[in-house]
Order: sequence, then C-alpha cells, then structure tokens
Amino acid sequence: MEDTLSVPPVTPTSTRSDHELPPDDVAAIDQLGKTYAALKAELGKAIIGQDRVIEQLAICLFAKGHALLMGVPGLAKTLLVSSVAKTFDLTFNRIQFTPDLMPADITGTDIIQESGVGGRREFEFVRGPVFANIVLADEINRAPAKTQSAMLEAMQELKVTVLGRSYDLQPPFFVLATQNPVEQEGTYPLPEAQLDRFMFLIEVDYPSAEEEKRIARETTGTARATLNHLLDGHSVLAYQQLVRRVPVPEHLYDYAVSIVRKTRPGTPEAPAWIKDYVAWGAGPRAVQYLILGSKARAALRGSYMASLEDLEAVAVPVLGHRVITNFAAESQGMTSKKVVERLIAEMRED
Repeated sequence: MEDTLSVPPVTPTSTRSDHELPPDDVAAIDQLGKTYAALKAELGKAIIGQDRVIEQLAICLFAKGHALLMGVPGLAKTLLVSSVAKTFDLTFNRIQFTPDLMPADITGTDIIQESGVGGRREFEFVRGPVFANIVLADEINRAPAKTQSAMLEAMQELKVTVLGRSYDLQPPFFVLATQNPVEQEGTYPLPEAQLDRFMFLIEVDYPSAEEEKRIARETTGTARATLNHLLDGHSVLAYQQLVRRVPVPEHLYDYAVSIVRKTRPGTPEAPAWIKDYVAWGAGPRAVQYLILGSKARAALRGSYMASLEDLEAVAVPVLGHRVITNFAAESQGMTSKKVVERLIAEMRED
C-alpha cells in the first residue's frame, strides 16, 4: 500500500543551525528531551497549565503532523499556537476563517504588474498566508467547503494550485487549527476526509481552580513575557527524522493494527458493542499516526524505544476524530472518546 504520509523531499532554506544533532541517536534523543523541557519552560511564561495539550502539540510538531484544537472560547487556544510559533525561529501566519473566505484569500492569486519592458503587463503570483512554516487556521469550520479543500491540498501535498500552476510550500509546515464545539450556527462541519488529515484532535479543557487564579493574577498586570527562539527550521527537520528512527517493538505494531481494526463495525475483530455504537471506524492512516505518535512521545520523554504506555497515551487524540458514532451512541452519551477509552481498557484485560 502506498504510504499516505509521504511527501516530496524539499531542501530547507537554511543549512546552518545552532542546534546540530549529535551523530549518535541516543545522544540526539537526550538532546531532544532537554530541548522539549526548555520548550515547556518557555511556553510556561505565556501559558498557565495545559501540560497535556502542550505535550500533544509537541508530539504533532516533531512527528510532522497537523493538529486540530477543540475547545470553548477563552481557553487560550490561539495564544498557545502563537506562543509555540514564537519559540521556534519559523515564519508564522494566522488565518481567521469566516464564511466569506475564498480559496485565493489563503493560497494567493495572480495580479497584473507592469513588466517594465515596452509597457507590457504580466501576471505575478502574490503568495497568500498559507505560505508559512506554522499556519494557525482559527475557527477552521467557519470556512466554506471550497476554501477547506484548498487548505486540505496544502496539508496533504505540501503545495497549492492556483490557476493550474502549483507552488511548493517550504518545510517544516504545520497547520494548527482551532474549532469551537459550542457555537455551530453558520459553520461548515469539517468532512471526515479533512479530519483524517489531522494527526491529533486535541481537546482543550477548562483550567483548574488554582490555574484559573494564576491566570487572573498574572495576566491582568502590565508586564508581558518575551519568548525566546529555541529551534530553527533545520533543527526541526533533523528532529523529525530522528523521531522516525526511534525503534518500535513488533508487538506495538500488532497492538496498533488490532485497536484500529476493532473500531470498524464491519470487521470480525470488532466487539459486539462496537457494531451497536459505531457507524465508521478508523482507516490505515490511524495506524501510521499511532506508531509515529508513540515514537515522538518516547523521544520527547527521553526514551530510546516506543512503549505500550506511549501508544495508549496517543490513542485517544489519534482515534477520537476518526471513529464516527451513530445515533444510538449519541442518545446514550457514548462519544468517540469513550469508545476508544473502552477499547483500550478491554485490550489491557485480554
């Protein structure tokens, strides 16, 4: 089967880096662990709490995946993404999605310019905001389907097509999208095909009482923290390749395949209750992201091999938006997240 995660190789703009990886992978993983600790400390200047969200976001970044952040307004989703961009020496653009947003508003368009030769006019392509290393797609479900399809091509193919011509996007390239689960009026729900392009669905929850008190104290003064750059594009690309070299035991491949196949109600591996609650299960891309997520989580935590704990930790954000429940599940409060958590519990008992 063709690798659905493969992208054409593109040479980074800069080959110089202040964070060159050691030639030995063990030493490189140790260095990545220290870099991740520094990243969390730096983000802590602007973001209070949300440790789980930060870890899942970092896993996506170093596994070369896109992330969809889901949460009610006011939980600092946009601030978190912009803060991550500030800690990386990468280009960053924010796109506020609205119902009248057109594909050209994000990809760019051709405009007529004077050529300077005999008064002739020529078309010149003006790049849109999607041409950045980190793109924040704010409230992505507010854009119409045609605009979402343009973003889909950028996410999957690392290029955009305008008037029949293709333009490559410079890696590293991340789409970090936000979505409001409460206000659905005037929105265009993301189709399953586009949801599948996101490696993780990251749920952003309310802070604890103590964290909320810190938010009130630390964000209502005059001082604002300045975030420092920790990594450049060349270092990010090197760490992404390092993550892919993290070894995975054979039984984890078996586990990843098994749990994904159990989500599909039409397969003999699916438990009886899955057939009652699930309309559609996860596809093969989920297996790939389970393995990649396990590798990235292990490397960020300083481990030299992925473990079952790593795979279980990424199962909900990988599978939560790929398991589509039916009306019977919704009527009984059986969400996709609860389906995945029940599968994990049952597989532990087997």
